[in-house]
Amino acid sequence: MDSKKTYLTKEGLGELKKECEDLINVKRPDVLSRVSQARNMGDLSENAEYTAAREELTLIDTRIDELEELLKQVILINERGQNGHSIVKLGSKVTVEVKGKKEEFAVVGEMEANPEEKKISHKSPIGSALLGKKVGEKVEVEAPAGKITYAIVSIN
Repeated sequence: MDSKKTYLTKEGLGELKKECEDLINVKRPDVLSRVSQARNMGDLSENAEYTAAREELTLIDTRIDELEELLKQVILINERGQNGHSIVKLGSKVTVEVKGKKEEFAVVGEMEANPEEKKISHKSPIGSALLGKKVGEKVEVEAPAGKITYAIVSIN
């Protein structure tokens, strides 16, 4: 896997594009308007509103640059949702059994990882241990409480 690439699902790509468009088309013009209004208030050296608006504009421009760079590096994760994938890969939904309980994880790129939503990064300890494995295989993952064994039940 190329470390300079950003691996995203279709949903994750949509969210990034939406954020970028919102910054460019809504937030940036609003802050530019505030900068212009503050500039018209007179002495810029003592104008807190002007300083705050300029700082916010800098943050927005920096984030737009970051997003545009990320969007150039996106590799879309194929997540067709077909049953019976033979190995765990980016975009896979994996059901595992751990300590008698079943859990499902989606293996995603780092940008989309969200443990609360059971979306794990392919570079996380669990994600990297699962990559390339098949149904029936077991993987051991080091955790603060010791080694945890995950048995792969299904891959979608």
